[in-house]
Amino acid sequence: MNLPSTIWECILILLFNFSIQRCPLLPAGCQHFNELGYLTVEPAPLFLVGSNLTVYCHTTECQPRSTISLELNGEAVKAQKKFNCTVVMFNLPRVWVPQSQVVCKLKKDQLSFIVNGLDLHGGLPPDKPENIFCETTRSDFINCSWERGKETHLSTNYSISVNRENGTQIHSAQIQDAEAMTIPQGILDENTKYQLFVTAYNHFGASQSDPFIVRVKDIVIPETPHITRIEFGNSSIAAVLQWKTTESSVHLKPYIRLRACNGSWEVREGAELSDGLIRADDLRPLTEYEFQMRTCNSASGLTHASTPSSMPRSTSSKRSLCSRWSPPVMGRSPGKAPSQQLHVWRMFSSLQPNGQRMLTVLWKPPPPEDHSGKVQQYKIFLANDQKREVTCPATPSQCLVQVSAEVQALTVSAVTLYGSSPPAYLPLTHSGVSGPVLRELAPAASGSAVLVSWLWPRPEHRAATGGELMRYVVEWISVPATQLQWQQLDKNQNNMSITGLTAGVRYNISVYAVTTRGVSAPSSGLVYSKEQKPKSGPNMSVPVHEARRILILWDELPVDQQRGFITNYTLYVQTLYSSNPARRVTLPGSGPREMWLDCPEGALALQLTASTSAGEGPWGIQISSQPAAPAVGLVIVIVFIFALFIAIIANLMCWSCVRKRIKQKCISWGPAWLVENLPKPGNSNAIRLLKQDDSELSFSSSHSDPPLCPISLISSEERDDMYPIIHVKVSQTGSGQPMAETPLLASDTRTVLVDSQLDHVSYKPQIATLAPQGEEVKETEEEQRDIPASEKEDFCSSAFGGLLGGLLSSVEVDFSDSPLGPTLSSVGGLLWPKTPETSVLNRGFLAEKRGTDSPSLELEQSDIMTPDMADICLSQFTIETTLIGGYFPQVTAVSSTPLCDTQR
Repeated sequence: MNLPSTIWECILILLFNFSIQRCPLLPAGCQHFNELGYLTVEPAPLFLVGSNLTVYCHTTECQPRSTISLELNGEAVKAQKKFNCTVVMFNLPRVWVPQSQVVCKLKKDQLSFIVNGLDLHGGLPPDKPENIFCETTRSDFINCSWERGKETHLSTNYSISVNRENGTQIHSAQIQDAEAMTIPQGILDENTKYQLFVTAYNHFGASQSDPFIVRVKDIVIPETPHITRIEFGNSSIAAVLQWKTTESSVHLKPYIRLRACNGSWEVREGAELSDGLIRADDLRPLTEYEFQMRTCNSASGLTHASTPSSMPRSTSSKRSLCSRWSPPVMGRSPGKAPSQQLHVWRMFSSLQPNGQRMLTVLWKPPPPEDHSGKVQQYKIFLANDQKREVTCPATPSQCLVQVSAEVQALTVSAVTLYGSSPPAYLPLTHSGVSGPVLRELAPAASGSAVLVSWLWPRPEHRAATGGELMRYVVEWISVPATQLQWQQLDKNQNNMSITGLTAGVRYNISVYAVTTRGVSAPSSGLVYSKEQKPKSGPNMSVPVHEARRILILWDELPVDQQRGFITNYTLYVQTLYSSNPARRVTLPGSGPREMWLDCPEGALALQLTASTSAGEGPWGIQISSQPAAPAVGLVIVIVFIFALFIAIIANLMCWSCVRKRIKQKCISWGPAWLVENLPKPGNSNAIRLLKQDDSELSFSSSHSDPPLCPISLISSEERDDMYPIIHVKVSQTGSGQPMAETPLLASDTRTVLVDSQLDHVSYKPQIATLAPQGEEVKETEEEQRDIPASEKEDFCSSAFGGLLGGLLSSVEVDFSDSPLGPTLSSVGGLLWPKTPETSVLNRGFLAEKRGTDSPSLELEQSDIMTPDMADICLSQFTIETTLIGGYFPQVTAVSSTPLCDTQR
């Protein structure tokens, strides 16, 4: 034998011993055990429910060191009394369970044994039979039924006794556990009244009913009808039953009872269509029904018709006028077509170039309980002729239709497999009146709904309200616009609760009135189901920032960021980089979004918040602003340039040589008469003599015109380096010979300066008396010492060498016409004065270069020419000298011999 088989045998033996000794595995009724005793019950195992019982457990042998117990329906009985080692008594007070079991057990050495068991049966006496009812047809038996009352839990017998009015019994019968019995009709006279008794009895007693008076002609009922056919036709909510009966149906009224899916019976008074046809309404589509029929005499009521044949009837035989129910007939209702009109609405779109307009037709799908199956499609009929048809799919619940201006209305129907819904009328024209007056538009306490109510004029004002009112339409849409939602309401309803709204979202709600003349204008309003704090802060800017005030501009928050109606804005102003708390400024929530505000000086940090009824939102983006800096940059630049220009001009004016040359340049640009040097009368000798105190004029005045300075000659060694080539034109006065042009080289040892005699001029300038030669030389030397030639030369040449370097490009010496003496008519474009005081070239014309090789000009007594000498020299020649070079260096006189010497 292998190991697995050995293990299984051990397990089976253990289970067998355990089931026998401790816990039997078989049910109590199927156990096999050795009887160790028996049980007795007082008063008896068959007891009246609610009685007290006493159970005795007897063992056949005395078992020392053992314990006897009793279980009632599996529960241990505690009340016990031991008589001896073989008998134990147990008390069971007020036992209400009709069927019970008691088991006596013996426990010894940790083992439990069943002594014996007993079944207890409880019962009740029968109630008095009531509601006896008897009926018969033209057949041979009378059927009587009754109600037996409460359950006795025991077998109960019923006996029927039929007695004459004098008490003579003519018929009796018995039946067990039944509520109906038949009586032969032949033993009863049709017009005689009889008394019928029903008696019930069992082990605990008997009970007799009250007498029931019966007469055969009063209990005859119509014959049972039969249903021959069931038709549903095009409707799934009604069934037409065709029935027949063996007797005349003139005085009979049919009734129907039906049930679905093995449910309870429901009795209905069907609608008689014609003889033998009746209709049952309010059926559910696609449902299996069971139908039955019965007929009642016209004098009977629905009370009997609604009572099933298996139920007892009233004790009055006059009310038994309905037939028995016919045999059942089964029938299945077909699908149901929609029976209600759709809720429809419209939304206009853009106008097409051809005059057509696009129209979005909206509808609510029919409720599922109103039709069978699914909606296949929707049909839209344009205008009232129902000829122009547009087919739209079942989903979504809208359709885009192109209509012309002539279309005033349309109808919409839902199409299913079992039919179409009634057409829903939708006008497209405007009624010409304003919409209903909004009375209330407020959020509900839940935070997700809005209550809307409105008013509409009274019926006597229908002419002014655009026709007779048909219905209302309430539509709502979130802002910014998403999907339009709407609801159609009955004309008697003037309020609505819009649910399913989102907190913090703005909704635009409109109410329309649909009348027989069209659709009214909308009455609209904005509302929140629940306001919340703004989601963000507004953006702001500071276009103008002055010293003590600023102009602020801010943008309106997007609607989806507002989450409520803005009540006010709050501006936080703080000095930049300051630890002081920010200053709060409340700004209006409506109106222009710009404002001038006073502010502290310096740079500022600004932030703006928006507030709703729910509270203040987060701060916006912080911006910084500072006062506009004065426009000093340009002013500083202009002032600097102007100051620099003034400084340059002032410096230039301080330089005498520059002043002279600028003056001469300006004079050269003007007319000649503007700069002509007119003689000064005050310098004439006549005027001076007249001013003297002498009575006679003295013509031998010592005063004379200033003498002309002689021309100094340079050495032959320096002439090639210092002087340019000079062309001299010489002509003899009065000779008539042409002028001879003789070039004068710079190597010539002499320079001629002649003051010609102006004989042809009518006016001679006054000649001042020459001072002694020694004094003049002295004065000249003092002037040269006061203003060193080196300083003049360095200052003028260094500052304006470039400017005046080309001014001395041509020098002309004209001796022919000048009344005063030799004159430099042009020196680089600058005019030099033509007075005798400037005739000394050594000082005024040749003192432009200073160097070690060109010492200052020193005038000697012999260098000064007398007026007579000047006259003689000037009368002989007219010399025109042209200087080719543009620069004349300073020279030192090497000869004091005048050019015009009578000795030479």
